[in-house]
Amino acid sequence: MRLTAALASISILAACAPRPGNIQPTFVPPETYENLTCDQISTERDRIRDKVNRLTDQQNQKATTDAVAVAGAVIFWPAAFALAAGSDRQAELAGDKGKYDALTQAGIRKGCLPPGS
Repeated sequence: MRLTAALASISILAACAPRPGNIQPTFVPPETYENLTCDQISTERDRIRDKVNRLTDQQNQKATTDAVAVAGAVIFWPAAFALAAGSDRQAELAGDKGKYDALTQAGIRKGCLPPGS
């Protein structure tokens, strides 16, 4: 019985969405954006930054909901079904973080952005 409860707890914890700060960017080569002008890089970088901010908020909400559901599941197991609520934006957030980094590097290489931007 204890083993079953332990395994159930582990599977519930594994289903939790990670916090946005723990999501690493997916590598995107800066060369992807080498044909863009400085204005295009700036515009696209701003668009991606805004999207990353939105996704960060959504991912943070999902991680919080999951943490509350896990705490509730310890006391009342049907609360584990709340883990399915909302969507985990981890992959999309990692990809957009990578695009932002690549756009930043492309902008630095072209002289559009100062180093360390």
